[in-house]
Amino acid sequence: MLKQYLEIGQIVSTHGVKGELRVNPWCDTPEFMKKFKTLYFDKNGEKSVKVTACRPHGNIVILKLDGIDTVEDAQKLRNKTLFMNRADAKLRKGDWFIQDLIGCTVYDADDNSKIYGTLTDVAQTGANDIWYIENNNKEYIIPAIKDVVINVDVENESVFIKPLKGIFDDAVNGDADED
Repeated sequence: MLKQYLEIGQIVSTHGVKGELRVNPWCDTPEFMKKFKTLYFDKNGEKSVKVTACRPHGNIVILKLDGIDTVEDAQKLRNKTLFMNRADAKLRKGDWFIQDLIGCTVYDADDNSKIYGTLTDVAQTGANDIWYIENNNKEYIIPAIKDVVINVDVENESVFIKPLKGIFDDAVNGDADED
């Protein structure tokens, strides 16, 4: 089941004396955070806060939240995680939230009964993402490119791939081949 509220970043410090916050964004780019008028301090969306200003500053975001007007107010929020409402985000076709990919079962696109493992992590490298797949305590790495990732169905926690030759030669359906 997809979570309604997703982690978007962490408050790491204050900025200036008027309550601005320095946020480490956990999204593709700091620009992504500019889309949100409301953020949340909890994963259930019960503690909302209005965003009054947001601007990228290098690889961080300078954020101004309603009611946070002094450096002392801002300091109290240090290390807090911020959440966004999935409904407020507009993703392009073929884009997914990393949080939705983690835990998906990875299947062979040509033979849906062949399971390669579970997607456990995503590394953003710039050119393309790298997906980590675990099977029987072994870790495999695949490039998240259109020739390899054929279909992603996050609603059903399934990913279908055509792996590059040699990556999974020792792991099919959770069993490592014996030599």
